[in-house]
Order: sequence, then structure tokens, then C-alpha cells
Amino acid sequence: MPELPEVEVVRAGLARHVVGATIAAVEVFHPRPVRRDPRGPDGFAAALAGRLITGVHRRGKYFWLSLGPVDGEAPTADALLGHLGMSGQMLLQRPGAPDERHLRVRFSLVVEADADPALVPSDRVLEMRFVDQRMFGGLLFSPGGAVLPPEIAHIARDPLDPDFDDEVFVAAVRRRSAGVKRLLLDQSLVSGVGNIYADEALWAARIHGERPGARLTVAQVRSLLAESRQVMSAALGQGGTSFDALYVNVNGESGYFDRSLHAYGREDEPCDRCGTPIRRVAFTNRSSFFCPRCQPAPRRPRA
Repeated sequence: MPELPEVEVVRAGLARHVVGATIAAVEVFHPRPVRRDPRGPDGFAAALAGRLITGVHRRGKYFWLSLGPVDGEAPTADALLGHLGMSGQMLLQRPGAPDERHLRVRFSLVVEADADPALVPSDRVLEMRFVDQRMFGGLLFSPGGAVLPPEIAHIARDPLDPDFDDEVFVAAVRRRSAGVKRLLLDQSLVSGVGNIYADEALWAARIHGERPGARLTVAQVRSLLAESRQVMSAALGQGGTSFDALYVNVNGESGYFDRSLHAYGREDEPCDRCGTPIRRVAFTNRSSFFCPRCQPAPRRPRA
């Protein structure tokens, strides 16, 4: 699933090209991607037609386009909220480009006159396409959601957010008895960190994912937070992590941070720090990867 760096790459790409554009028309080719919108496919399309895109934002793994009012109507502060799920893509294409096999929703945009000529044709029409093979992702129209859609108000800030409160996070982790990897994936505590970057941050901080939060020191939690920021910032610089063709940016390009991973996906390969083979264990229908020497498993408390 795309995590914070991958979603931020998509958000930044959209922000460069679609802010200031007007949504001329919306076509929904499959109802599942808009299943959470109570208006249904037709109502979803109608609510967006004629809207001006005023900004592109992100909270954790969610992104949203803030929308201005339709010409002549009362001011609004609505949004188009999206989540990429396992395989979602938001692509920008010139009109007439062949439809992607798993194209689910097409937005026809009229962009500003000074838009990038390499992407936008002379008639200033551009298509924003939501493509999703597995259809776990989705889109919905969020009334009043321009600043923060109420549907994701429960999602915590992410470690790269300048308003993220380190001390609140440290205290919350140290109050919990759950394993620290589960806490990293708890979107009510911290958002944007997924399975890949949790394993990488834990490896860098030399902490086993099953170690209870309550048994970590303040310094260890702060170190883990710092490593989470470092690994996600590094991934951002390389366009995110792509293990297959499902994750791409708005131009259809893959990231290449997978070449820099130290733990995730490296079962039986030598640890880059000590040479011990990386181990894989089952974790909530997924996998965890760690170095058994650098990240010793926590001791079980005596009966």
C-alpha cells in the first residue's frame, strides 16, 4: 500500500499541475471507487462539475483537493477526498491518450493559461485519471472539507507535519502495552507510517517491533521518531518505494527507494550493519522484517 512518501509524491505532482484548474466534467466508469459517497456515482460527478481546484493537501495517506464554488453560487469550502488503497493511481494525461486498463474515474480539467506546455496541450484541456486495479482505494465529495475533511478528522498528524507534537507522541507510546510496531501503524497516534517504513525505522533505531511501548525509554521513542522522519524524507527524495508497476506518480513514473531498504523485503540477506541474515515473521496478515542481532526480541516477563 502506498505510504506517506508515495502519497506525498502524488500530492506534490497534482499541486504543480491542477491548482487553478476547473473541473469541466467527471465520468465514473465503476461505482466501487465512489462507494463511500452517499450521492452515488451521478451525484458525485454532479457535485464536482464546474468546481475550481484551489489547493492539494495531505493528511497521512489521504489527500484532498480543496474546491472553490461554481461560478455564480454562494462561497463554499468543499473538497475531493481520495485514498489510493493498495493500487490506486492519480495520473495526468492529455485528452485522447489511450485509456488505462483499470481506469475508474476521469476528470476533464480546464487549466490555467500558464500551465506546463510539456503536459498541457494548446487547448488547455487536461485529464486527471483515477486508476485502480484492486479497487481498495476511493474518492468522495466532502462538503466543508477544504481545510480538513471531517471524514479524516480522527487521523493524527504525520511525523513530517510541522505541527506534529513529539512530546505528546512519546508520552502516548510509553503509556501503551502494545508492541511498538503496532503503535507506529496506529493512525490515531501517528499517520502515514506503513509496514515498509515502520520496519525501516525500527531497524535504524535498533528496536524490535514486538517490544511494548511501555518498556521503551523516552530516548528510544524519540530515536524511533527521528528515524521515521529520516527514512520517509529519504524516500521522498527518491520518489517513494515501488515494488511493481502499481505505485507510480502523476506522470506514471516509479520511485526507486526500494534499492535503499535495509530490512523490509530482505529476508535471509545479510544485515547491512552486522551481517546477520534478516528474518521475516508474520505480522497481522503481512510480514515484519528485522535483524535478530541488532533488534533482539523482548524478553517475556517471568510468571
